[in-house]
Amino acid sequence: AKPLVVTLVILGPIILGLSIPRWAEASGESLIEAVQRQEVDTVRKLLEQGVDVNAKTHYGATALFFACDKANVELVKLLLENGAEVDVTDTFYSATPLTWAIYNMRDSPAHREIVLLLLDEGPADAGAALGFGARHGDLELVKAALETGKVEPASIVSSLKAAETAGQQEIVDYLAERVPEELPAEPVEVSPERLASYVGDYKNDDIGMTAKVFLEGEELKLQPAGQPALTLDATGPEAFTARESPGIDLTFRGRGGMVEGFLLEKGGQERFFGRYDPEAPAAEPAKPVPALPEPERRPPVPWPRFRGPAGSGIGDGQGAPSAWDGESGKHVRWKTPIPGLAHSSPVIWGHRVFVTTAVPSGGDASLRTGLYGDVDSVEDDSVHTWKVYALNSETGEILWERTAAEGAPKVKRHLKASQANPTPATDGRHLVVQFASEGLYCYDVDGKLMWKKDLGVLSSGWFYDPTYEWGFSSSPVLFGDRVIIQVDIQRGSFIAAYDLTTGKELWKTERAEIPSWGTPAVLASAGEGGVDEIVTNGTTIRGYDANTGEELWRLGPNSEITVASPVVADGVAYVTAGYPPVKPIYAVRPGGRGDLSLPEGASANEHVLWSQSRGGTYIPTPIVYRGILYLLHNNGRLAAYEAATGELLYRERVGKAESFSASPVAADGRLYFTTEEGTTYVVRAGRSYQLLGTNQLGEVVIATPAISDGLLVIRGQKHVWGLGRKAS
Repeated sequence: AKPLVVTLVILGPIILGLSIPRWAEASGESLIEAVQRQEVDTVRKLLEQGVDVNAKTHYGATALFFACDKANVELVKLLLENGAEVDVTDTFYSATPLTWAIYNMRDSPAHREIVLLLLDEGPADAGAALGFGARHGDLELVKAALETGKVEPASIVSSLKAAETAGQQEIVDYLAERVPEELPAEPVEVSPERLASYVGDYKNDDIGMTAKVFLEGEELKLQPAGQPALTLDATGPEAFTARESPGIDLTFRGRGGMVEGFLLEKGGQERFFGRYDPEAPAAEPAKPVPALPEPERRPPVPWPRFRGPAGSGIGDGQGAPSAWDGESGKHVRWKTPIPGLAHSSPVIWGHRVFVTTAVPSGGDASLRTGLYGDVDSVEDDSVHTWKVYALNSETGEILWERTAAEGAPKVKRHLKASQANPTPATDGRHLVVQFASEGLYCYDVDGKLMWKKDLGVLSSGWFYDPTYEWGFSSSPVLFGDRVIIQVDIQRGSFIAAYDLTTGKELWKTERAEIPSWGTPAVLASAGEGGVDEIVTNGTTIRGYDANTGEELWRLGPNSEITVASPVVADGVAYVTAGYPPVKPIYAVRPGGRGDLSLPEGASANEHVLWSQSRGGTYIPTPIVYRGILYLLHNNGRLAAYEAATGELLYRERVGKAESFSASPVAADGRLYFTTEEGTTYVVRAGRSYQLLGTNQLGEVVIATPAISDGLLVIRGQKHVWGLGRKAS
């Protein structure tokens, strides 16, 4: 699989004032764009005009990278014939053209042909192809890699072991005759920076064994708990063998340049050790505990936008159920089918539930869930119908439906995304719906169209290669008499405010950002004379004057891809992201001006209450509930922090080997964590982890639940579910 990027996207600093995209330098922009679009004739003409075949993008990639990634054999041949260099490493993924081709080679004959073409050029990392061929029984590939003369003897040994483990006897016999009698005294050279990236604490969850990897001088060491340290000799950039115990081999693994763990092989057995924090307090066993007492029901509170009131995700006093079952119908008040595919979350006001959808007339409506890092887009240019629905919250009956737009999508979507990702927003009179490239719409709550705006084509996708389009997901926010939208796209990003009644543009501020997917948050002014701030997550975190759109402050560093939305609690904005180069957590006070970025070694200043450089979440937005900040990762790892200080309270895994995209919500002392397969884990809020119950819906869920007036509303792949004990 290609490097993990989300099911949603990545970014990097854009230089203000440039008219060209930040992902390509001016000298080679046209060539790189033509290769990304696979326009062979255009590429040929540009090369004939003398365009530099080795021009690099902002991330150090050349046109050859993209031709290899897209498996276009004709383009690869053309670029190589015109002097394309094979020994080039990009600055973000530390990948080469050869490694891009190898990523997808198992299921792609074209990628295999490209690997053979690159090996003809004698790349320095030919050992990677040797290892792949050895594991998968590809003798031709093994021979081609060895014929380059660029494979280190130690790599031959490690590939031989890999072939033995995989049972590839033909490869074993071939390589056994080519292992040098004497291996070089020095191990394969690995840069000090790369060795340092492996340093850390690791744990195998199956047997509870921990291990520490550290540097002693220039040597990398492995020390399993309670055992002597072992010296690790490199057999490849990520592969090592224990000098004192040759039968022990390690292979470090990760995505997007971040090391996530290592695979330990010993005596034919494999165990994976993932990174962990030894200072994290031990969580209490995840055993069922007595149910919480039923709280007093309060008057109904609307759930008017993504994550509910003020984007908090909290529905206290609304009588949300803690148990249900989709198959048996336990506590299922109603279940309404909605056509199409959409990940927009439901919103609730009074006795109405509002949802949106995109209905394809044919084409590909498939959805791929789970933990994966594929960046591919869904190719579907069939006519879609973008619709808005109002449901009766007591019965689930469809009160009205409106068609906002029809036509072929202007932008492709990710394998896990939809053509209707943004959540509507309402104040009880207006209903604002964002359909991205299909427009911004405002209805009254009875379905009458009040105004609409064409925002142009909003292309969101992979920062590394914009031809991979993933769809738009930032939701509108209502603030007083205006609509705030954050539009971070490949070119022309902005944040803007529109009059809620008329749709008139009140202000618009350009943003030096590439695609992001989070929804902005409102941070109230700090005292008399202050201004209300709009906080946005992106490659740079920024605060804007809510009344004028003026940028007030900025903060970094941050991830290249940001998906989670900022969340505000007790006058502090919490912002997090979970993609390289850093995965930070920031707690930001209002009132800052200028650059709030921290100097090296510092974790706080006047306006940054506290911060951490790692531990941030990727897709689910965090939640602050009763003084505790909860961060749920895509893989179900949950971390709880004191919101005021950043003190880590516990880390625990919710569920097992499951994928989470929906953001957590909370009500009446309970936290709700819903997996992509429709399982909701109910956890007791507090300083220790206690599982209260597990509920099955039986339907894929990507959207975030809503809570109001005795209902927990969950939007599944095919239905909207109203869950509750009894009618309000």
